[in-house]
Parts: sequence; structure tokens; C-alpha cells
Amino acid sequence: MSLTPALFGQLAQGMGIFVLVCTLITGLAMSQQWSWRYRMVGVTLFSVVLVVGLFSLSFEPITRSATQGSVPFKLVYDRFGSQATIAVAPTITPEQLQFTLTQASNNLFSSGRNNQGEEQLTIYARTIIHPRAGVSQPVYLGRVKRSLSLRNDPNVEITVFADQFSKLSSNAAS
Repeated sequence: MSLTPALFGQLAQGMGIFVLVCTLITGLAMSQQWSWRYRMVGVTLFSVVLVVGLFSLSFEPITRSATQGSVPFKLVYDRFGSQATIAVAPTITPEQLQFTLTQASNNLFSSGRNNQGEEQLTIYARTIIHPRAGVSQPVYLGRVKRSLSLRNDPNVEITVFADQFSKLSSNAAS
């Protein structure tokens, strides 16, 4: 089963009906002064919280996409603004990096990001190499720029820094 906005909308409607039933039972329990009336108040209010959560997920669910050909990455910097950085393995190829940047741009998109005066979300991909014992060096392999406001941005700009891959191959040889 796929988590879609329509599914969360249906769940919110079903829970809304449950809240109405609970409200009627709570009203009856209050008017009759039954001993468990305050428990029904708690059940009703908790159900309202669930309905609000499901309703908000009907606008934009929290889902992750998978892009064929991408490799696993870790999010290393994201303050929910206009820039983020992911870390990839030093064995990545330029083709895999392109697919991985596409997946990262889809997964990290959120309409609630703080744009801080920027029009685009920029995601950098980096890896760490060790040129000699005890020394670590970050190498930025590419970036993707996409709209901060459009989920299906037709103008996604992926840049692979081909010159940086030579550092990876020379590091693997040493």
C-alpha cells in the first residue's frame, strides 16, 4: 500500500466520523454523570489530535522516493533552509552520483523550507578521502539545484564536478 495524500484524506474522514461518535457518547456520559465520562473526554480529544495529524498529511505525506541507479547517501548538513549537503561513498561513479543527486533532490524537497531570500534549494554531494595517514579531506563531487516551491520542478539543474573524480581515483591508487 502506497502512502498517498488521498489515503491520508480517507483516514482523516474515517477518524472524523469516529470523533463525532465519541463526542455524542461523551455528551451523553456528561449529561447522565456516568463515572467514566472524563475518560471519554480524553478519548475524544486524543482522537481530535489524530484527525488533525492525518488531515495535515493529506496535503503532503512524508514519503521517500527511490531512483534507479542511485547509491545510499547520508544527510550531513541540513538546517531546513536553501542549502543541504549529502555524503556519498568514495567509490561512487559520475553516473551513480547523477542518479543519487536526483533522488536527494526529490527526498529533501519540502514546501516548508525557509528560503532565506533564495529561489532554489541547493544540495551538495561530498565524500571524504584520506590522502595520507591521519589526514582527511572533503571532496565535493557535485550539486543539484531545484525550485524551493515546485515539487515537480522541470528545471532541475544537476552538475557533476568531473575534475574532482580524479582525486578519488588517485587516492584509491595510493
